[in-house]
Amino acid sequence: MTRLLYALAGADKARQFSPHVWKTVMSLAHKGLDYQTVCVGFTEIPAIENGATATVPLLRDGDRLVRDSFDIALYLDEAYPDRPTLFGGEGGKAMARFIEAWSQSTLHMAITRIAILDIHNLLGPVDRDYFRRSREGRLGASLEDIAAAGKQEIEGFARKLQPLRNMLKVQPFIGGDGPLFADYIVFGALQWLRTTSGANVLEAEDPVALWFERCLDLHGSAGRRVTAA
Repeated sequence: MTRLLYALAGADKARQFSPHVWKTVMSLAHKGLDYQTVCVGFTEIPAIENGATATVPLLRDGDRLVRDSFDIALYLDEAYPDRPTLFGGEGGKAMARFIEAWSQSTLHMAITRIAILDIHNLLGPVDRDYFRRSREGRLGASLEDIAAAGKQEIEGFARKLQPLRNMLKVQPFIGGDGPLFADYIVFGALQWLRTTSGANVLEAEDPVALWFERCLDLHGSAGRRVTAA
């Protein structure tokens, strides 16, 4: 059985950068499941699996197609209960829902402002046109104006992570002694920044930076297979 993960990449197909895809990369590694990555650009997504999705990640597991990183994680725990859990029970699922809401409302918008021009520059010509048109329409400003606002986001980004920093005083991962899907949610956001912009938003000895390094080292250093921008 061939397991396929459709992942977003730029002109360099080896540079996958979507935070949501990275959640799934780490989920599959956590479960110890082999798969092949199919890297696509933004404008190639509508043709995937005969139009099965408008976004990635998309996982094909045999005859099953599963969209959305959270749904994929839920599916993996249900389909492979004999392998390490991604949630640790219903409480872990509820916690992960909260972490995802916090990450997407607090971290993702800041990272968008910081990295938006860098992401644009990673893309091929057709995807660049799509990215500029769609993001400027969605955000109501030029990419250049959004990036200018991103300079202030760099200065204040570390403060947004204070809840995680406080938690890391008493445990090494959001999941406790080991990582769960909740860790991969925040990891995906910071990995997005690492693989696109490389902006220095954390001091080296910051507990969050040390946690992120631990996450990069997980599962045979799965997170390091794409170098920092």
